[in-house]
Amino acid sequence: MSKKADKGADKAEGKKDKKAKKGKGSAGAAAGPSVAAHPRASYQVRRAKGWGGIAGFALAAYFSYKAGVPYPDLGLRALIAGIVGYMLAWACSVTIWRHLVLAELRAALERSGGPDPDLIPARAPQAAQNPSPEQVAAGS
Repeated sequence: MSKKADKGADKAEGKKDKKAKKGKGSAGAAAGPSVAAHPRASYQVRRAKGWGGIAGFALAAYFSYKAGVPYPDLGLRALIAGIVGYMLAWACSVTIWRHLVLAELRAALERSGGPDPDLIPARAPQAAQNPSPEQVAAGS
């Protein structure tokens, strides 16, 4: 092959690799429980972010006004506090919902009975896995 053909093949493979990496819903992301995939969690996280931003903005504006800060500075402080409140509310709500999602999964597993450790071959006693010839003869 010529050098131009080699470069063209390399470019085509590079584009395929990039498209494969960009794909949403990869196997690694869908393997475990997710706050974003939970029906109530995503709504509650969005709601908490909104209230956190509004609360941060309002508190900073109120306290800056009471302190006699000039209006341009008051607005800047309120905006920055709103952004901080938004991020803080997001971090707290996602952390809380992670724990809640895992607790819901544990509760569902307990309700369904869960796996019986006696039925799992790896956890069975060694004698039960490899019976002696006398046990086999007595059992048949």
